[in-house]
Parts: sequence; C-alpha cells; structure tokens
Amino acid sequence: MSINEIETKARELRELQILIDEATAETKALEDALKAAMGDAEEIRAGAYKIMWKAVTSARIDTGVLRRPYQTLQQHSPRKALCAASA
Repeated sequence: MSINEIETKARELRELQILIDEATAETKALEDALKAAMGDAEEIRAGAYKIMWKAVTSARIDTGVLRRPYQTLQQHSPRKALCAASA
C-alpha cells in the first residue's frame, strides 16, 4: 500500500470515527428526550412504537478479592511444599 493510499484510508477512518461519535451523541440526546417525556412511566406507546425504560440495579462480586486468600493459602500449604520438593 502506498503512502497516498494509507493517507486516504486514515482520513476515511477519522471521518467515520467522527460520524460514529456524532451518531452516539445524537442517540444519547434522543434517549434522554424520550426518558424525559416518559416521566415515571415504565412504558408508553407512540403509534407503532412501544417504548420501555426500566432502571436496573445490579450487584457484582469482585472474584479477584475472593480468590486472593485461597491463593495465599495455596502458596503456604505444606502439601504444595512437599510436592515441590519431590519434583
């Protein structure tokens, strides 16, 4: 690929990224406008459209924190030390 082709591709990529950013911003603005129009309702109908918006609460567990004591226990386990000594 020549320098001119690379420059053209880079320009196209940059233009597409700008379009994506603009479309994302417009999408967010439309979502916010619809949410505001809905008020406290979870569902509204507008012509052929059924619009639903529900707040979702999620709880996540950091499994890395849960694994650390187990990994520390494994590192200091006499059985592991015995297996390592026999290897």
